[in-house]
This record gives sequence, C-alpha cells and structure tokens, in this order.
Amino acid sequence: MLSARVSAADKAARLRRLISTKTIALPGAFNAPVAMLSQQVGFEAVYISGAGLINSMSGYPDIGLLGMEEVVRQAAYIAAAIDIPAICDADTGFGDTLQVRRTVQAFEAAGVAGIHLEDQQMPKRCGHLDGKTVVPIAEMERKIAAAVEARQNPDFMLIARIDARSVEGFDRAVERGRRYLEAGADALFPEALESEEELGRFAELVEAPLLANMTEFGKTPSLSVDQFAALGYCMVIFPMTAFRVMMKSAEAVLKEIATKGTPAAFIDRMQTRQELYELLAYDEYAKVDEALAARYREG
Repeated sequence: MLSARVSAADKAARLRRLISTKTIALPGAFNAPVAMLSQQVGFEAVYISGAGLINSMSGYPDIGLLGMEEVVRQAAYIAAAIDIPAICDADTGFGDTLQVRRTVQAFEAAGVAGIHLEDQQMPKRCGHLDGKTVVPIAEMERKIAAAVEARQNPDFMLIARIDARSVEGFDRAVERGRRYLEAGADALFPEALESEEELGRFAELVEAPLLANMTEFGKTPSLSVDQFAALGYCMVIFPMTAFRVMMKSAEAVLKEIATKGTPAAFIDRMQTRQELYELLAYDEYAKVDEALAARYREG
C-alpha cells in the first residue's frame, strides 16, 4: 500500500472496540515492514516496543537513550504503513509532567492508537530486569492527568504501566493500578508479574482493561493468548518475539557465509524478492509514477 487507508481516529476507535469484545494479540513491530507483515498474516493490532526500536535502530540497550522525537518519528512510519491500530511504548513520557503533555500530543499526531507510560524513575531499565526504581504514586498520577488533558481524541488510549511489583511488592502494584485508573488511565499494564496466580489475582482486584506482556526469558511465565484471556486480560503483547527470531536467523546465515562463502543453504528460508515487493506494494508505486509521467509528459 502507498499509505494507510484508515485514519488515526478510526484506528483508535477500532482498538477500543476490539478490546471491549475479546482478547487481542499484538506482535512487536520494530519497523514498518514487520508491522505490514503482521497485518498481512491477520493480526488486528501491533505493538511498537521501545526495546525493539532502540535495539534495532541504534544498538543501544533499553535504558531510555533515544529521545522522544526519534521514537515518534519511527512510530509514525509504522502507523502510516498499516491499516490496523498500533500501541507504542512511550517509556516514562520522556520527562516531567509538562513534557508528558508534549509527548502525548506528538504520538497522537504520529497516528498511533495509544501509548503506555511507565512509573519508573530515570534512568529506566527493561521491566524484567532487577534494579528498577519507581516514582512516587502522586508523581505518576500527575503524569497521567497531564496525558489525559493533552490528548485531542478521547479514543486515543492511555495505558499506565506499573513497574512496582519487583520494587514494592504485589499489593503495592495493585494500589498503584487503582490510583492510576482514578487519575484517568484507560487501561493498565502490570509489568513483570511473576506467576499465573499473580496475573489472575491482579485482574480480580483491579477492574480495568488489562495488558499482559508475553516477553520471552522474563519474569512472567509463558502463557498463551487464550490463557491470558481466561485470566482477564484483553491485550497480550509479544514485544521482542519477531526481533529475537530474526536476530537468531541472521546470526545463523552470517555464520554460514563466513564459514562457507555462500548463503545457498538458506535460500528456502528467505523471503523472496517477489514476496518483499508484494508486501511493499512495489507495483502500486510504479503505477503512480507512470500515471504522473503520462499526465505531464512533455510534447
């Protein structure tokens, strides 16, 4: 496609409709082609992972080293390439309360359907690593209130991510979730819960649309989308799954070239040139160019 055919407002409204009726899986899309491929195979929404962006763009770890403008620019490319909603990781909001207002406005203008803001203190860390610190509840409440006031479209989804489980304990994470809802959050993302029992208890104790993070090699047990649905979660993200598989595959083929001088053994595991061109709508661009050339041909 030349560009997304569905407006940002329609995508935001669609996301809310989807999660009101069922549990959706959101694969991590760290660039536009992966998002397009996700749409092509039938996913109804995608997740733009902060770790996926910073790892793939810069080679930096996920410790908040990209600025808001850099993340928004990449999110805009992804959102413009697909007709399905995208939720984007907005880290801590990239600053204090006033910066959060600007962050929300920038992401909304970029065309994503929603963002999540986390209650970590800078410098932030991956949610499944030890050593995190969290801001006081009142500070996060101010950020959420600022985000609510800043958005133009009430359907633009504001998700509060709670990183308190491994810092303050489960009960405090529940308290934070309730307070964040009162401050205006549309949904909650309880990060790094450590058992199926905890996941279920959180859903029982906090009545809200809930997002679960099914990241590999983390603190949360490996569960299926259906299992999360049964526990009360309406969104399940797979933030780094495609990235991790891609990197392992890239490592294998690079070793093959380094040792044997040819990737021939991997040909049947590659996306073909034709498949890539079809995904990118190469012919559509060529037709537009030809039509313009014919319209304004000299002589």
